[in-house]
Amino acid sequence: MGILVLMVLLGAQVSWRQGILFLIGCGFGLTLYHARFGFAAAYRRWFLQGEVDGVLAQVLMLGVATLLFAPLLLTGQGQGAVAPVGIAGLIGAFLFGIGMQLGSGCACGTLYAIGGGSSLMLITLVAFCAGSFAASLLDPWWWQLPYLPPHALIQDWGIPGLLLQVGVLVGIGLWLGRRRGGGGLKLWAGHWLRGPWSLGLGALLLALLNTLTLWLAGRPWGVTWGFTLWAAKLAQLWGWDPAASPAWNQGFAAQALASPLWTDVTSVMNLGVVLGAAWAAAWAGHGGLRPPGSLGAVGGAVGGGILMGVGARMAFGCNVGAYFAGIASTSWHGWSWIAMALLGTKIGIHLRSRLGLPL
Repeated sequence: MGILVLMVLLGAQVSWRQGILFLIGCGFGLTLYHARFGFAAAYRRWFLQGEVDGVLAQVLMLGVATLLFAPLLLTGQGQGAVAPVGIAGLIGAFLFGIGMQLGSGCACGTLYAIGGGSSLMLITLVAFCAGSFAASLLDPWWWQLPYLPPHALIQDWGIPGLLLQVGVLVGIGLWLGRRRGGGGLKLWAGHWLRGPWSLGLGALLLALLNTLTLWLAGRPWGVTWGFTLWAAKLAQLWGWDPAASPAWNQGFAAQALASPLWTDVTSVMNLGVVLGAAWAAAWAGHGGLRPPGSLGAVGGAVGGGILMGVGARMAFGCNVGAYFAGIASTSWHGWSWIAMALLGTKIGIHLRSRLGLPL
């Protein structure tokens, strides 16, 4: 009931689109929680145990989203997540890969874990916000590093570019399927309200929800801009002057900083992810706040959150805005992001073991 009330209030105060986008954010949280759809843990299981289901589900999600995005992108009804490929972005994705292993979650994983009652992820979120805001103050330095102009296969080559990406994703899926030992991902839901849901169903729903976001918001799902904005608003309350920062004294960022948070699409959808996951956890009987665990876990949450925040700012997004939305938009930077994030993941897993965190 509370979710519906918030949706109506956002619709009345901002726009009907804002209300629906909040509800879509809740859908993301519900899906992520019930399908246990993770990124950091999926890569860790792949590297350490050879378990590929989590990564295979991501490939399915990317393939379906690519096909669903295409009509909107080709007809100009939405703008894809397309960004340059450069030194800063490659370093940022590498740092993000390390950070999501130390922090025990990614950007969207942090939000849905908080909704599920994880106090550790609250620590990760605070550190994430701080790292992202700090990195934004260094934007003029990142911008000076070499980079290639933004490119997307569907923009450069049209339908052939789209088919090329789909073919690559199918090839990766078949390769992972052989390593899985036969059989595809199942599409089942143990119970629609209580869960659990299969990874395959989660992949399809995430692709559909991201397409709805592209259609309604005019751009795909993003997460980390909200974290950066929250920290900037808090810093402003503490006396920080945005006029001295090129990243905040003009354009979209300056407008967002001067506007209420409920007018920001990313912030509203982030809240939806948390509330959707909390609703799912309550229905599943898993409500309640869990303690953060060991001192090593807290240290990992702080260090990992900061690295993810810095990395996401440098790399034009996180596992959602750069990887999921980027590849679904056929952007070159989405592919470079995941390549560097996987390299960082290897380092992060090693550091995770040094902190005594479970593998």
